[in-house]
Amino acid sequence: MALNFFDQFASPAFLGIPLFVLALMVPLFILPNSSNRWLSNRLLTLKDWFVGTYVKQIFQPLNKLGHKWAICLVSLMLFLISLNMLGLLPYTYTPTTQLSVNLALAVPLWLATVLIGMTQQPTHALGHLLPEGTPTLLIPVLIIIETISLFIRPLALGVRLAANLTAGHLLIQLTSTAVFVLIPLMPPIALLTSALLLVLTLLEVAVAMIQAYVFVLLLSLYLQENI
Repeated sequence: MALNFFDQFASPAFLGIPLFVLALMVPLFILPNSSNRWLSNRLLTLKDWFVGTYVKQIFQPLNKLGHKWAICLVSLMLFLISLNMLGLLPYTYTPTTQLSVNLALAVPLWLATVLIGMTQQPTHALGHLLPEGTPTLLIPVLIIIETISLFIRPLALGVRLAANLTAGHLLIQLTSTAVFVLIPLMPPIALLTSALLLVLTLLEVAVAMIQAYVFVLLLSLYLQENI
């Protein structure tokens, strides 16, 4: 029974073809596209308001060089939100519960921010490895620690996203299993557990949106350090 709980995180396949590729294409079909009409519908208006608010909040502390990343980071956040929310539907699969998928998104973007800092202002970028006023004896130790913390950033991005979604999905499945078991035995307790399941589902919706926001927010902070 314990192993069955983790089957939902296994990459499904049909006729030997991994279906996570199809899941990665879902945001292309569910996100509304812009229209040439003068009046937009409510869904497009809501998306435009959300994107405008997000861009204003994230890119306000960045200089003009960082504003070039607006389309990339906004698209990434909408992509992650769509994938995270996809896993809350029945008989679906959440690609972002796989660490490999998260690292495939985190490593190139993190590396791009590092390369931008090394090419445009190498002195400032390397200065983050050694805080000002460090005692001479601690310089080698601090350089090693800061270098390790620099290279562990993409791993932390991927693990944070995968761990939060995996924990939430497992908790929902355990609670739903308890509901089915308690229905014939203790209906009142099963009703209370169902209410708890509803609260957990709403919480997981919030987590799916917040984790996508945090993922992109941390990338913007890494970018801010290197421009």
